[in-house]
Amino acid sequence: MSYRLYVRPVAPLADLRQSPEAQLFSWALQDASGDTQARGTADTRETIEHTLAQNALDNVLLIGLIPGEEVLFCVADIPAKQSRFIQQALPFAVEEQIAQDIDTVHLALGPRTEAGYRVAAVDDERMQQWVALFRNWDHVRLDALYPDASLLPVTEGGWSICLDGDAALLMNEREEWFSVQASNLGMFAKTLALPPSEEVVAEVPVSLYGTEDDFSFQQPVISELKAEGRMAVRQESLEVTPLELLAHSHHHHLSHPINLCQGAFNPKSGQASRFKPWKPLIAVAAVWFGLQVALEIGMGYYHEREASKLKDQAMSIYREAFPGDRRTHAGNVRRVIEGQLRTAGAEGPALDFITLMKYTGQEYSELPSPGSVRFNSVNFSRSRGELVVDVRADSYDRLSALRNGLSNQGLEAQIGSVVNESDGARGRLTVSGG
Repeated sequence: MSYRLYVRPVAPLADLRQSPEAQLFSWALQDASGDTQARGTADTRETIEHTLAQNALDNVLLIGLIPGEEVLFCVADIPAKQSRFIQQALPFAVEEQIAQDIDTVHLALGPRTEAGYRVAAVDDERMQQWVALFRNWDHVRLDALYPDASLLPVTEGGWSICLDGDAALLMNEREEWFSVQASNLGMFAKTLALPPSEEVVAEVPVSLYGTEDDFSFQQPVISELKAEGRMAVRQESLEVTPLELLAHSHHHHLSHPINLCQGAFNPKSGQASRFKPWKPLIAVAAVWFGLQVALEIGMGYYHEREASKLKDQAMSIYREAFPGDRRTHAGNVRRVIEGQLRTAGAEGPALDFITLMKYTGQEYSELPSPGSVRFNSVNFSRSRGELVVDVRADSYDRLSALRNGLSNQGLEAQIGSVVNESDGARGRLTVSGG
């Protein structure tokens, strides 16, 4: 369940610079349905935090209400609709309505109306103090800061007034707010009696909120308001505190207050500060990552170029060996060569008569005593690819040496029909491509 904690400083205000911990607050804790579950009228921050802890509540939305007299209501007539241009033009649009240097003022933008954008202006240094007062509470997170009077329920065509002890909160139907001393309300009677628009009306409705004690104490002032004659004053007796009235109005959207927590004071913008100590490390990691990516891209480009060079070299060698083959390219040269090797392995080398005679003659010339070996006849079978030599030697060892020499050349050599005689040995030497 989502809870909201409405907190409002109690007068007299403490020194927010020197001793903010001395400030007392009125407060109300609402559940998601808008019902008040706990309240207080003059408690310290520690008391409120302790109450939340006792009820095991955490991450409660904190809504701070600051005195309305510290925040000025302005109207900015800006024709632009894009947020960026509106923010740029905002200081110039309200500069003449503010009695101090515009650079020292925090401006909060509200919704657009027929007259222009509603704007809340507060001293920048003072805003920093208010934010510091409500920030970093235990069990809660700051969600919004509002001028207290801006949360009054809107009275159509008239005014809303809430008596709060010696003070009075006021707001008209255009949702302009301000705070005055309750005793001075009579001085504003004629101003309040003026209709908020150019329409002619008999009476201006005024909703006057307050407790029975406030009505009794401020009876002379109330009588002055009623004596004006042009105001229809309707008293709404409160059984709750003024803060609870404001909280009720906010929960049920009976008004449209301007959240002061904008721009630099936006609580959400502060969430990024947790990463601030890590920013140097993040920057170094980002640079390293960029360099690593660049290196990987560079190495990929280099290896791609080298692979292209190797493909070109392989194709150049292949073209030299097979100049007539135009269908083979770098993409299929490996498959083509493997196919050719498989075919060559299955069929064996096809050697002709001249080649076989060349190898046989070479081995014959390398024998220790070539004269001891004599070829009687030579035959060649083209169909079988065999060279058959009828050879005679002074010993079988000579025949065997000739056969072994041919085998060492990768040829298939066999000696058959060997006949040993008194003066040597003769046989038939068969040589093929292997």
